[in-house]
Amino acid sequence: MKKILAVGSLAFDSVSTPAGRAEHVLGGSVNYFSLSASFFTKLQVVGVVGEDFPKDHLSFMEGRGIDVSGVQVVPGKTFHWTGEYGKDLNEAITLSTQLNVFEHFQPELPQDYRNAEYLFLGNIAPELQYSVLDQVKNPKIVALDSMNFWITGRKDELLKVLPRINLLTINEGEAKLLAGETNVFSAVDKILAMGPQVVVVKRGEYGAFVSVGGEIFSCPAVPVRRVVDPTGAGDTFAGGMIGYLASHDASLTPAAMRQALLTGTVMASFTVEDFSIRRLQRLEKTEIEHRRQELLRIITP
Repeated sequence: MKKILAVGSLAFDSVSTPAGRAEHVLGGSVNYFSLSASFFTKLQVVGVVGEDFPKDHLSFMEGRGIDVSGVQVVPGKTFHWTGEYGKDLNEAITLSTQLNVFEHFQPELPQDYRNAEYLFLGNIAPELQYSVLDQVKNPKIVALDSMNFWITGRKDELLKVLPRINLLTINEGEAKLLAGETNVFSAVDKILAMGPQVVVVKRGEYGAFVSVGGEIFSCPAVPVRRVVDPTGAGDTFAGGMIGYLASHDASLTPAAMRQALLTGTVMASFTVEDFSIRRLQRLEKTEIEHRRQELLRIITP
């Protein structure tokens, strides 16, 4: 079992969905990713928060095997995202982004973090992702998440990062945007030529698929009867996926990626059942295995 180093945001979210509204709740890519992955292995996290970030949550993370000594607590307010979802829960509408202390975030890895074998680069500026890669000595697997904001505004910088990573997680629209293609499979082929060995395409309620070693494996979403809040589902998915790989000290083989995709899909299905990280906070390991078996019954003839 290997540790994962995760770099990204710890934040507050204010979210409206057809199921209701949650004000000033915990969010951020590292929050969702690390809580998800902590069911499978230990983690080290790097991020920045303001003085308003709850210390008891950092203690909670430590209790889950997450080393938070790389989290900077600085004067000011924590990053705060406000958004809403309409009937299409696959599409978030951003109403406001207050970067606050995150605006000047410069990831600085503690010395004992620099030997990380499994590295997750959350959805931050490509320049920051590149700077983290310069600080990590010899990672076995580097996974990266990005979004349309960076694809349209920092594409040249993103293209410099892609040859240095092994695995890219991206949603279908972002894959087409990055590759300049209208067909998602053609887009993935182009992205693979940009550097990563593996591309995982997230498709929301339609599941996800992975392209690895010349093979494509598709996994449906777990049927969730009531989706409350899809915020953070992608990072939870990545946490389950990379958590599985690290817990098995796995390489990026088609067989390992199939199991990782299944695990990520299961983890994401829990996050959407409540606002914020609440479902992950009360989740039990037995529930994960039960839902994994439920998913296997769906996809196994």
